[in-house]
Amino acid sequence: MDSQEIITLYETVAVITDQMLSAARAGDWDQLSTLELHCASHVATLKKNDPPVALSGAIRERKVEIIQRILADDREIRNITEPWMTQLSALINSSGTERKLANAYGGNETG
Repeated sequence: MDSQEIITLYETVAVITDQMLSAARAGDWDQLSTLELHCASHVATLKKNDPPVALSGAIRERKVEIIQRILADDREIRNITEPWMTQLSALINSSGTERKLANAYGGNETG
């Protein structure tokens, strides 16, 4: 891949992370998950094809700008999803504990 193709791929990742942020803000976890898979695929392509040689000034600056946007979106996505994941984990653990207590103390009996 040449440098322009690499930059285009970085821009695509930036668009996807922006869409991921929109999905996270909307609480659309299915869409977020789907977009995350697309993003991971593009990142794998970048890892495989990003040239190890130094890019020219303007292209290098553009790459840095795009990466900063991606990282900012990622940080905001994490700010949205981490509290939700903590709540989900607590709910799952609570349900599991309730089930264990019910099984241990005969909570499933009728009568």
